[in-house]
Amino acid sequence: MNAKLLLLLCFACSFALYPLRADEPAKEPARETFPSPTNATEARARARLLHETIHGTLQVVHRDFFDEDNSHDIPSASLEDVFAELATTYNVRLKWLIVETDVINVDHQPEDEFERAAVRALKSGKPSHEAIEESRYRFAGPIRLASQCLKCHVKHRTSTEDRTAGLSISMPLQRSR
Repeated sequence: MNAKLLLLLCFACSFALYPLRADEPAKEPARETFPSPTNATEARARARLLHETIHGTLQVVHRDFFDEDNSHDIPSASLEDVFAELATTYNVRLKWLIVETDVINVDHQPEDEFERAAVRALKSGKPSHEAIEESRYRFAGPIRLASQCLKCHVKHRTSTEDRTAGLSISMPLQRSR
């Protein structure tokens, strides 16, 4: 493992997660409380999903960013491999959404009414957007793009203020009988 690359990755992640200066708080919406699981089955499902997400992320980060002999993907593209595994294993679909950025990947444009409404909601500053459609729960939340992200995500920017991208999550919903 390349120690310099690890240090650079940690440094870059710290900028993405925290504001650049202590006197500049991140412009993220207040988090709502998250209810605890109501039973062991729900807790187990959450734990397995979180485990697969973290484990998969760790694997692709090491694959894509710590192999000195191969070119490196961008983090969002690497995470799409994790998304694919979650779709296969858990029928959970994840998708990046363009909100306040350039079109870098046409696959990230909203494709249906839920995604278009989610983009409008996130662009207006709402903390999330959700819907229940047939037997699926759909959720979209903001992804903060700090100023250092904008050189790739917003090519002709006139400011370095944080921007918003989005992440759409869709999962099966078991209806009560």
